Amino acid sequence: MFLSDNAFFFLIAWEIMALTTYLLVSFEHEKEEARNAGVLYFVMSHIGTGCLILGFLLLFQASGAYGFDGFHAIGARMAAGPRNAAFILFLVGFGIKAGIVPLHIWLPVAHPAAPSNVSAMMSGVLIKTGIYGLTRVCFDFMGPPPNWWGVTVLVIGTVSAVLGVLYALMEHDLKRLLAYHSIENIGIILMGLGAALMFLHTGHPVLASLALIAGLYHTINHAVFKALLFLGAGAVVHATHTRNMEEMGGLVKRMPVTAFFFLIGAVAISALPPLNGFVSEWLTYQSLLQGFGTTPSLIRLMFPLSGAMLALTGALAAACFVKAFGITFLAQPRSAHAAGAREAAPTMLVAQGLLTAACVFLGLFPTLVLKLLDPVTQQLAGLQLSTRLSLADGWVLSGAVATGGTVSTPGLVLMAVCLLPLPLGLWLVFARGAKVRRGPTWDCGLQGLTPRMAYTATGFSKPIRMIFKALFRPRREVQREYDFSPYFATNLRFESHVEEVFLTRIYRPLNWLVWRVSRRMRALQAGSLQAYLIYIFVTLLLLLLFAL
Repeated sequence: MFLSDNAFFFLIAWEIMALTTYLLVSFEHEKEEARNAGVLYFVMSHIGTGCLILGFLLLFQASGAYGFDGFHAIGARMAAGPRNAAFILFLVGFGIKAGIVPLHIWLPVAHPAAPSNVSAMMSGVLIKTGIYGLTRVCFDFMGPPPNWWGVTVLVIGTVSAVLGVLYALMEHDLKRLLAYHSIENIGIILMGLGAALMFLHTGHPVLASLALIAGLYHTINHAVFKALLFLGAGAVVHATHTRNMEEMGGLVKRMPVTAFFFLIGAVAISALPPLNGFVSEWLTYQSLLQGFGTTPSLIRLMFPLSGAMLALTGALAAACFVKAFGITFLAQPRSAHAAGAREAAPTMLVAQGLLTAACVFLGLFPTLVLKLLDPVTQQLAGLQLSTRLSLADGWVLSGAVATGGTVSTPGLVLMAVCLLPLPLGLWLVFARGAKVRRGPTWDCGLQGLTPRMAYTATGFSKPIRMIFKALFRPRREVQREYDFSPYFATNLRFESHVEEVFLTRIYRPLNWLVWRVSRRMRALQAGSLQAYLIYIFVTLLLLLLFAL
């Protein structure tokens, strides 16, 4: 699909990709969950393909050919109506594959049902095809963008980032949690692309190139650390036979290598230095902060608002992975499978190790990778920016503009290494002769620690659930059983649920409407040959009238 230079062959590769992914999602077809997830993905994918076909037909109508060479800047020669219609069709078609809000519903369903290595491929590569298509169309085919295109993409990216991380915080299913984080990171990527479109409209090629690089670099980074996290989750699920984090715990002692790799991925996706997620989000911040002065209109408020939402997203992502790592790997085992877990096979660990090394390399040496993006920014934004982003022979990353910031992830690591002798010196001076005493962990005066004393995923996320209760619309059910006194319950059952607004408010009513219309249309299938001949005749008549 990436090598196609013709719309016809692009769509063929696109459909083959959709079909093979459907088979991979439905691999464990004996489970109803996998079958339903595969069908949902296939339906959503075909809706997106229909939008892409219509979009390419509009470009063909303007260019007279299906080759991508003929599509280059073809939007500049199109009327405003067809051009805007093509943009919307491509945004929906590629947005479904990328998983943008509100077209994301297939993603948190398909990821848990698919095998974990398939989830890593889907999150690392498959959903990036939507980003590739959207970038190719908006920056290469459609010509100079109107301002509302960039505003639309920036708003969708901001909403996707915030809602993706909020719904991830509510999840107890480890793989669904990671799926929602894919939606979040796609939103961060779209924030860079949307800002780049706005900068192109206002005539700021340097900032446009910076925002485009930020989005593309985060695309690479997300492919690496999300694949790492899904492979780590796969190792955990293989060892514990469950995706429910409430039934895990204590795995850091039983799976120490997997825990270390998962921790690296968690730090990277939380955008903490010096790993790769920090670098791309820092570049995104730089482009958004510089955007405020690019236009005198009120549209400029979009940049600081998006920057603030990106900061909120980063903080919530860090909290979410404190929950994901802590509930999964720390405390005591909360099930027999967790207590009997064993480290993953060496081949599984090697794959995670390679991706961990990639996270470190992309974080410490971003200036080496940014040079590879020069041909892309030259073609799409008319400017090569790697030399302006690199200072001090590549050891310092710059914001590319005079008022931008600088950061050095290798410098942060060297500073940390230089500070390591300090605690050792303090120990030699003050605590060298001190006696070491070992004792049990404090248990609040009870008879020893039990798994029930540890934080649960539900308890950890409850403050966020209460703060955003207008969005989540939480409901809970508590059932108690007593023997003699209402003050001493023998059994307590607690259930908590949150509502996914888009599913309940948009897709379920839409599904009901489609079923209702379909039942009405069944009358057309009369089983009569004469009726079908009349349908064909009427269709041909309408086509002739349209041609005239």
